[in-house]
Amino acid sequence: LGAENKPMSTIPGFNQIQVEGFSRFIDQGLTEELFKFPKIEDTDHEIEFQLFVESYQLVEPLIKERNAVYESLTYSSELYVSAGLIWKTSRDMQEQTILIGNIPLMNSLGTSIVNGIYRIVINQILQSPGIYYQSELDHNGIAVYTGTIISDWGGRSQLEIDRKARIWARVSRKQKISILVLSSAMGLNLREILDNVYYSEIVLSFLNHKERIKIGSKENAILEFYQQFACVGGEPVFSEFLCKELQKKFFQQRCELGRIGRRNMNRRLNLDLPPNNTFLVPRDILAATDQLIGLKFRMGALDDMNHLKNKRIRSVADLLQDQFGLSMVRLENVVRGTICGAIRHKLRPTPQNLVTSTPLTTTYESFFGLHPLSQVLDRTNPLTQIVHGRKLSYLGPGGLTGRTASFRIRDIHPSHYGRSCPIDTSEGINVGLIGSLTIHARMDPWGALESPFYEISERSTGLRLLYLAPGRDEYYMLVSGNALSLNQDIPEEQVVPARYRQEFLTIAWERAHLRTICPFQYFSIGASLIPFIEHNDANRALMSSNMQRQAVPLSRAEKCIVGTGLERQTALDSGVIAIAERGGKIISIDTDKILFSGNGDTLSIPLVMYQRSNKNTCMHQKPQVSRGNYIKRGQIVADGAATVGGELALGKNVLVAYMPWEGYNSEDAVLISERLVYEDIYTSFHIRQYEIQTHVTSQGPERITNKIPHLETHLLRNLDKNGIVMLGSWVETGDILVGKLTPQMVKESSYAPEDRLLRAILGIQVSTLKETSLKLPIGGRGWVIDVRWIQKSGSSRYNSEIIRVYISQKREIKVGDKVAGRHGNKGIVSKILPRQDMPYLQDGRPLDMVFNPLGVPSRMNVGQLFECSLGLAGCLLDRHYRIAPFDERYEQEASRKLVFSELYEASKQTANPWVFEPEYPGKSRIFDGRTGNPFEQPVIIGKPYILKLIHQVDDKIHGRSSGHYALVTQQPLRGRAKQGGQRVGEMEVWALEGFGVAHILQEMLTYKSDHIRARQEVLGTTIIGGTIPNPQDTPESFRLLVRELRSLALELNHCLEESLIGINHNFSSMIDRYKHQQLRIGLVSPEQIRAWATKILPNGKIVGEVTKPYTFHYKTNKPEMDGLFCERIFGPIKSGICACGNYRVIRDEKDGPNFCEQCGVEFVDSRIRRYQMGYIKLACPVTHVWYLKCLPSYIANLLDKPLKELEGLVYCD
Repeated sequence: LGAENKPMSTIPGFNQIQVEGFSRFIDQGLTEELFKFPKIEDTDHEIEFQLFVESYQLVEPLIKERNAVYESLTYSSELYVSAGLIWKTSRDMQEQTILIGNIPLMNSLGTSIVNGIYRIVINQILQSPGIYYQSELDHNGIAVYTGTIISDWGGRSQLEIDRKARIWARVSRKQKISILVLSSAMGLNLREILDNVYYSEIVLSFLNHKERIKIGSKENAILEFYQQFACVGGEPVFSEFLCKELQKKFFQQRCELGRIGRRNMNRRLNLDLPPNNTFLVPRDILAATDQLIGLKFRMGALDDMNHLKNKRIRSVADLLQDQFGLSMVRLENVVRGTICGAIRHKLRPTPQNLVTSTPLTTTYESFFGLHPLSQVLDRTNPLTQIVHGRKLSYLGPGGLTGRTASFRIRDIHPSHYGRSCPIDTSEGINVGLIGSLTIHARMDPWGALESPFYEISERSTGLRLLYLAPGRDEYYMLVSGNALSLNQDIPEEQVVPARYRQEFLTIAWERAHLRTICPFQYFSIGASLIPFIEHNDANRALMSSNMQRQAVPLSRAEKCIVGTGLERQTALDSGVIAIAERGGKIISIDTDKILFSGNGDTLSIPLVMYQRSNKNTCMHQKPQVSRGNYIKRGQIVADGAATVGGELALGKNVLVAYMPWEGYNSEDAVLISERLVYEDIYTSFHIRQYEIQTHVTSQGPERITNKIPHLETHLLRNLDKNGIVMLGSWVETGDILVGKLTPQMVKESSYAPEDRLLRAILGIQVSTLKETSLKLPIGGRGWVIDVRWIQKSGSSRYNSEIIRVYISQKREIKVGDKVAGRHGNKGIVSKILPRQDMPYLQDGRPLDMVFNPLGVPSRMNVGQLFECSLGLAGCLLDRHYRIAPFDERYEQEASRKLVFSELYEASKQTANPWVFEPEYPGKSRIFDGRTGNPFEQPVIIGKPYILKLIHQVDDKIHGRSSGHYALVTQQPLRGRAKQGGQRVGEMEVWALEGFGVAHILQEMLTYKSDHIRARQEVLGTTIIGGTIPNPQDTPESFRLLVRELRSLALELNHCLEESLIGINHNFSSMIDRYKHQQLRIGLVSPEQIRAWATKILPNGKIVGEVTKPYTFHYKTNKPEMDGLFCERIFGPIKSGICACGNYRVIRDEKDGPNFCEQCGVEFVDSRIRRYQMGYIKLACPVTHVWYLKCLPSYIANLLDKPLKELEGLVYCD
């Protein structure tokens, strides 16, 4: 890294921000919230309950982290607090230590285990509470200055000054009110207001007679403010209740600043109010008014809302503390209600009986399970785990949304320097809204991000490290650490680039105040792992930092030849490596543990063995020590997934050339050698989890058994005597993993004669068993490596049980898999060539991969070429390189000089002149493996580090023979998870027509799409071996079109009116295929619409009109009668079941009723709802949209109004 970086400070732990946040919650947040718990008294003030916060304790968990994951439990600690119950009449007190609840703990990796799942809490960026001044242009182009007061919970109030220098206040964007009325309502009179403002003359200038009456007394001001704030009409009367209501809803809720907001208000308005005064006071309003008037006269500066000094980080400590405070409020209500109930029943309560652990436990369970900032830890590889906890998100409660955030918020800001990475962000709609911490950034107690710098002083020879918050570094001249070195003699006339107040300057070196501490200071972990990142376009560097998190751990990992130096710390902080906590001698090594002796004790180091991650990758640890070795404290004893020798190893160094090859690597396709398959170069293991749960039904409990009738013995071959698949079994698609039988009732008509006799004589309910076994789905073949049988805790013998089966799959690289480098160069494997057909070097070695050279210049990621050539030199010289970014600051063309010098040295030592040829350095002539002839042009060859990504063809390829259809369109569903199929759209029809495949096109549009009757006929004719008939009636898409037109009061071809009423009528028989003019669209009359929708029930009642605007009833959750989903108008939701639920018609009962007299619902198929129509009778006539939108507009001409004005009326603008 160079001599200048020798004094570089140690990089802090990558999990530090999470661990410190949780420690702050345990040490401070818990105490603060417990002190807020009030004393609770009964209505007669005879009993008082209180908590003694000074003596609370957290108990060590009873289970270990591994067992919590294995048994799907929460790794939590029990919170005990001393509580007292005081009887005031007898002056007696009872004190007990009570259990408040369970708090999920955080491990050393910054994650929590909730219900057996690793979860992590994301840090959120919010607007810091305080006041911010901005200017906007009104409709006349005049600047309007505003001051926005943001409360601690995010509520906003606004002060604004108009053209006449009158100052108004807006509360929650409601009607504005004079600033004098607001100040008077807060308790000040006119003299106090004028004494506390600097521009008193301007304040008096707009004080008219009406304003004097409003602020003549506090009561008048409160009435005026309450009338504007609550938007009430009439003349409200002043009362104590009204005063308390205003105090509660505005001055306590909307004006709470918090300790951070009070600090910001004091700084911005030059106040000295005490920090414990966390509410908005009149002095704040008047000081803000002075600042606003000063801005009107160009005195003062506006605020940059996107500057990090105006943001705060809502860390895990704040989120957990908020949830703990919420649970304490719920606990207070529970205790208060229990005390009242005990007194009502004349019982003597105890502290143990009053408090329950449910509020705290359920609050944290819902937080970790439902809160948007609590996410399942991404464990694809070690890098993913560690990067996930360092994310910064603008999204979440109180934050922004991806669809409303502006470009300015997403953009890079100069204050992000050294704090938020300018490269690492998400792609898509959330770009710029989800960032990542830089590797040296930390968070201060006020929620601000700090970045370290070295202070430059001529007096002291040592280096002093300063952590500066955003805004503070703007007062210093900042220079790069490589541009200014204290260890070198720099001439006085030398100038260096510097940054000052968000500007870049060139200054003399003696004017510099601070310098950066290392070249990685600007980047996150993902971006810091990209070598030669300075030679890449920022967009490609962004892709690379994201794709490294998608790399799959390989079975034979390999360290990168060209790295950046952060690979070791990334692997160590990820927690996948086993490290010795004490020194000693290795006694024995097993697959799941390492035993060693130290200080006379025998200790064990547990190892992770074939553990599944939530991305189905395999987490496994491999011992790196031998029996009899002596180990030291902190030594690496076992490598984890994607690590080698304690360093991160996500991919493989393979021999690559950049050249076209028969078009197989065009458009980001990649040509690979079969050596990568046969030698398991890119082979990875994946573990899938399959789960089944047993329940207790109304007919009895479900049973796990291996005796399942009506199934082939071949499918049950892997089950043991309990009905569960055996460990080590090889299972194929369709095999039974867990045999299960579910009891169910049968229909009366399906009873056997002896069953009917038992039911008639003895009253025995006869049930049958339905086979509901867990079967291996398509694509799940593999080895069974683990089976877990988990029984839910409880005293009942019929508690539900969960059985999980884990199957390991070995996946070689294949056509369709995605591979990528570390520079955003990604591609899909298009062809696997035999080794003898691959191009080969001059020494006879065949290539492993062939990339397209056109992907380099257009994407401007030239760093891959430097890595490629340097990797080849390192392979030949048996060296590994660790390159710091931006090495051009040392000298011009530093990267190119390094690469060429290493290639030249490799050429000399290996006596291979083709490694470095001066005519075309970095390139070499290679030969075609098929013909043996050399290619015309020399090509770039090298050994870059290529990753295999988790986007694999085995997870994406999908085929469907039959499956489910959409209820509305009757077309196949989309998606692999739903067993979806192809939907032939307009462009696909054109392509098939262009090739003249008429029969295939007919099948795609009829049998295999939305032709219901044709689908049914195909099955029957296929079984009997007959000829598939041509479909005669119309498909569902045409029926859907007709009904969508009818919903717009339009009709397709008036001659078809009568025939369209029947849902199975043959439309095509009435249309001449050669006379398309018969099909035309026209408007219909209200009478025709009423005729379409009107239906006569069997009892003679006419229905069809929708008279209620409701869908479902708020209590019964059933369709509202005569509402938009009415079952009487549109048909039953479930086939054969009426709305009231009194009748359930089974399909076999043909003689049963077909109509419910009570609710008026017919017992028909629920698919009738797709065809039935309803209508809404309007209060007054309206025109059709055709008459408004057509050009020229008939309505606009009739009313003599512009079309734009009419559209504004229609759209309520």
